Amino acid sequence: MQIKEVIDYWIESGESNLSAAQDLFKTRHYVECLFFCHLCVEKIIKGLIVKKSKEPPLPIHDLLKLSEKTTLRFSENQLKLLAQINEFNIRARYDDIKLKFHKTATKEYAQQYLHQTEDLFSWLRKKL
Repeated sequence: MQIKEVIDYWIESGESNLSAAQDLFKTRHYVECLFFCHLCVEKIIKGLIVKKSKEPPLPIHDLLKLSEKTTLRFSENQLKLLAQINEFNIRARYDDIKLKFHKTATKEYAQQYLHQTEDLFSWLRKKL
């Protein structure tokens, strides 16, 4: 596979995950919506890593560690957002934690982070 094809894969997969997050929000699956917010950001960052390094990205899910592998300068607010979105990966994945997270993941909470994820994704996408 050519580098451009690999980058395109990460872009398309990230866009698909963002669309899924939006659909999950509309159907009131807020925990799952937030999990897909994590996935779409992870994938677009991995596309940026491939663009920079011409190598496959690390097989990790930590957005802060992945962001360090790009050439981008993230603002303090963006880094805080990445740290928060990281939590969605854990909280939505494990049943015991997921049960507690259902109380936090209200419509308003999910909407706030979905909008912030959309903005971040758009900013990252423009860097590709």
